[in-house]
Amino acid sequence: MTASHILLLIGSYFALLLLISYFTGKNDSNEDFFKAGKQSPWYLVAFGMVGASLSGVTFISVPGWVDASKFSYLQVVFGYLVGYFVTAYVLLPIYYRQNLTSIYEYLDSRFGFVSYKVGAISFFVSRVLGAAFRLFLVAIVLQQFVFDAWNVPFEITVTLSILLIWIYTFKGGIKTIVWTDTLQTLFMLVSVGLSIYFILNKLEWSLGDFLQSEELAKYSQTFVLDDLFAKNHFLKSFIGGMFVTICMTGLDQDMMQKNLTCRNLKEAQKNMVSFSFVLVFVTFLFMLLGALLFIYADKYQIEMPLMDGQQKTDLLFPEIALNSGLGITVAITFMLGLIAAAYSSADSALTSLTTSFCVDFLGTAKKSEVAARKIRRRTHIGMSILLILVVITFKYVLDRNVIDGLLTVASYTYGPLLGLFAFGIFTKHQIRDNFAWVVALVSVLIIIGLAKIPTHYLGGYEFGYELLPLNGLITFIGLWLIRKNPETETINN
Repeated sequence: MTASHILLLIGSYFALLLLISYFTGKNDSNEDFFKAGKQSPWYLVAFGMVGASLSGVTFISVPGWVDASKFSYLQVVFGYLVGYFVTAYVLLPIYYRQNLTSIYEYLDSRFGFVSYKVGAISFFVSRVLGAAFRLFLVAIVLQQFVFDAWNVPFEITVTLSILLIWIYTFKGGIKTIVWTDTLQTLFMLVSVGLSIYFILNKLEWSLGDFLQSEELAKYSQTFVLDDLFAKNHFLKSFIGGMFVTICMTGLDQDMMQKNLTCRNLKEAQKNMVSFSFVLVFVTFLFMLLGALLFIYADKYQIEMPLMDGQQKTDLLFPEIALNSGLGITVAITFMLGLIAAAYSSADSALTSLTTSFCVDFLGTAKKSEVAARKIRRRTHIGMSILLILVVITFKYVLDRNVIDGLLTVASYTYGPLLGLFAFGIFTKHQIRDNFAWVVALVSVLIIIGLAKIPTHYLGGYEFGYELLPLNGLITFIGLWLIRKNPETETINN
């Protein structure tokens, strides 16, 4: 498949997204952009959220990580499942009861202005970094397999990618995304299914042969129970995964904005529960694909792709799909799946960043519809430029597998959100709101310090994804220390 063919495919794909945008963005109101008029069918949201949750990170990085992690990432995924139920039955009722546009408005009503801004800033930093991680991964694939052939700089590749996202989201916002996510999820799942089918066919295996093979057994270690000090021990991974979901879904404006477009709380909960089980299955499918890719590469002696002179396992899937002779069907479906995976998360991230910045920082809810619409449009452009700059920066600083990097960043940036919401929900105390930012900053600095302690100082103990709940716990303790005494609370009430 030539670079020209790939570019034509990308153009056709975006033409389809623009057609969807045309029909869903006719209203161009802030109500539709932020909440889709609260008319989204729950099953449509659930299916679309699969693609948004998986993103280009899962599509490329999870299969590429199988050789290093085996199937131990499933420990994190099982934790995800519990986290989705907490989100559905603890957090969603709060958001619907208060009829929120930005979920961080809860912190304003619960604690005050400073806590509200701390929560909004934590999300903003987290989502910018998370969206940039995802876009970076797809951009390097497009660069290596398409634009390098024409000597187009990486910076131009990134700019064009985000410009296309801006074009089809600038009017319809979340209303458009609910529908485009559904299409993108479908493309992604078809791509994975066909890739598995054609690779098995080339290996002359049935699915049963593959599942029972000795080759798969080499990759299929799931549970790590023998060494509590190991970074990927089951307890660390499971608990970390649970809190990653609570934070990166339940406390994340990007993911919750889709849920808040459902007609009522019960439909939103149906969406969350059904989506959680589908997501676990689909992630397992991606890990099977990863093992199959490494088996295929080993059998046919396909060398690991290089990026800047270093082996990059994230590029193994595109290398095999596009350059190993599997046929045009695999190449086309891979590119469609990759584009869908990337933009199903990137478009919603751009919209949620615009929503949060407009509502949480610029106060558009208190302005006239005409003024608020102008602010929203300018903010949408500003967020696009910001993402471009961050993605380009990652090319020069990122030195690890992207999925691992994404979860590590989450440990730092989502911790204050976890602590603030937990303290608000599970206690009745008020806090000295002016000091909330100090607590959040100190908590993050402590976690960064812990993560940098050499393992030999800790007897070989490696911190893993448990840093996220630990960050939330430190924030919770800090909020407890700045709580108001009962007499003050009584007087204020």
